[in-house]
Amino acid sequence: MKICIVGAGAIGGMIAVRLARIGHEVTAIVRGANLEAVRRQGGMKLIGEDGTETFGALAATDNPAEAGPQDHVILALKAHQLTPLLGSLPALFAAHTSVITMQNGIPFWYFHRHGGEYEGRTVESVDPGGALIRAIGAERIIGAIVYPASELVESGVIRHIEGNRFTLGEPDGIDSPRVREIASAMRDAGFKAPVTADIRGEIWLKLWGNVVFNPVSALTHATLEDICRYPLTRELAGRVMAEAQAIGEKLGVRFKVSIEKRIAGAESVGAHKTSMLQDVEAGRAMELEALVGAVIEMGRITGLPTPHIDAVYACAKLLDQTLQARKGRLTLG
Repeated sequence: MKICIVGAGAIGGMIAVRLARIGHEVTAIVRGANLEAVRRQGGMKLIGEDGTETFGALAATDNPAEAGPQDHVILALKAHQLTPLLGSLPALFAAHTSVITMQNGIPFWYFHRHGGEYEGRTVESVDPGGALIRAIGAERIIGAIVYPASELVESGVIRHIEGNRFTLGEPDGIDSPRVREIASAMRDAGFKAPVTADIRGEIWLKLWGNVVFNPVSALTHATLEDICRYPLTRELAGRVMAEAQAIGEKLGVRFKVSIEKRIAGAESVGAHKTSMLQDVEAGRAMELEALVGAVIEMGRITGLPTPHIDAVYACAKLLDQTLQARKGRLTLG
């Protein structure tokens, strides 16, 4: 199959290498030094959890028009990085092309193929004016939840840290040939790739922790176990998650575990820095809208209050704006 990975960084690069290794025609959309390295090497290197190195031969470009129409397009960029690609993404589409979205948080397509009173509504926090859904088309979307952790250790080289599962699902819950096809390819490449009929339930299960642990870690420079073991931030986590749960349930989501069990699961991960804390330390823009702002927006849509989420968001938003304005980063020695 022809598969294009848009954003072959830590996660996208790992997927690209593994799919290329089993014979798929893979093209990576990358920029800058990463593009130069992939072109020079003729592909990307993946360092496994055990230190084993593998190489995937693949094409690379910064211009989607050079890649042309694909069977599947995997969007592996962060949510706020998608909008600049609006004009160029359609060059990757044929009539049958599916688009697999791998962004954290509330996806831009959330209310499309949703059913019910909110069908077709735009999530302005992540897709102002609905520009993304118009450019891509709701009919192309396959949702995906990313569980592995990996890092771009240098241009063209990815290190897989842990985790192996990508949950996939059609937004309307149908068991389609195309979702089975991409899931099969992912499994053949060595990933766990279950297909779910309830992709939004999976989105909320992961988001439930991200909505509090990511911004609080960015503000405090604490790891997951620190946040969960300190009584005041553990209590705050519970209050934020209760507000998020009420919103999810109002939208028809069923939470399969308790708040305490979800917090305990985060604590068990240990001294892990969230992606948002890593962004603060590296001077990158924080992924606030998809992980926090969109939850607040859904609270407004459903008529539910979010005082604790609002407070966390306001502080994290100010930190993000300050760092971006000063082109700075913030680390503790």
